[in-house]
Amino acid sequence: MRRRNPLVAGVVAGLVIGLLAAGEMPARARQNYSPPPDLEAIHVPYDTLIDTNVRDGLVYYRALQQDRSRLNRYLAMLAATSADEVQKWNKLGQMAFWINAYNAFVLDTVVRHYPIRGTSKQYPANSIRQIPGAFETLKHIAGGRNLTLDQIETTVLSSYNDPRVYIALGRGAVSSGRLRSEAYSGPHLEQQLAQLTQQFVTSPHYVRVDQLNGKVSVSPILSWRGPAFIAAYSDKSFDLPKRTPIEMAVVGFVRPNLVAPEEEFIKKNAWQLDYLDFDWRLNYLTGGKP
Repeated sequence: MRRRNPLVAGVVAGLVIGLLAAGEMPARARQNYSPPPDLEAIHVPYDTLIDTNVRDGLVYYRALQQDRSRLNRYLAMLAATSADEVQKWNKLGQMAFWINAYNAFVLDTVVRHYPIRGTSKQYPANSIRQIPGAFETLKHIAGGRNLTLDQIETTVLSSYNDPRVYIALGRGAVSSGRLRSEAYSGPHLEQQLAQLTQQFVTSPHYVRVDQLNGKVSVSPILSWRGPAFIAAYSDKSFDLPKRTPIEMAVVGFVRPNLVAPEEEFIKKNAWQLDYLDFDWRLNYLTGGKP
């Protein structure tokens, strides 16, 4: 697979950290920023705040905490949106609404507890998992519903039968799917998800085809939401006898972005499926790089 050069990525990260040390804002909005003309009005505040505070999937939480006005405005707009209004939008518009809502609620959860300094030995000290009930208990209002993050993921977004939504969710962790610096929008959602999928499967942070050791290693996100990926991708695999449904789904998911040697390796059908460790460190711009 085509992978990003880690040396280049390291240089870019070093430049960003250098700006921080010099006292520069690392996530400055584009000059004369204006939202895309076809972006739904409700998502404009969110688009503006992540354009300012998200770079390469990492978040400048300190700046976001110091200027909460746009985040608070967006949360208020989500809460004011009724279920009837959401139902009036097409499927892509609804999906964009709930992905953006989830990601905004994660930002809000982290900002309310930032800096995170937890004591649980199960997760890193700065992990969102150190916040009690961050995913399972804390509730948020959007689209006329009062839901936890887990409920948005497993009951709302799951109903659209598109597993790509799971890699669009910024779970506040380094191993989350890459948080975009723009809002998802109905008119562009298919293109955004296609681009996100390509970035995901061609990054060694999420997918590795290790011919030397005979392994195909993938993010555990595919395992967590196995039934959805199986339903969408198992029939898109190569003909691989005696493979499990999830193995077939993994191959079907990554297949469009395999290079020729990787295709040949997988077709030989002698590899082992392995899941990468999920890095729950906070995805903050000043220290969240893997």
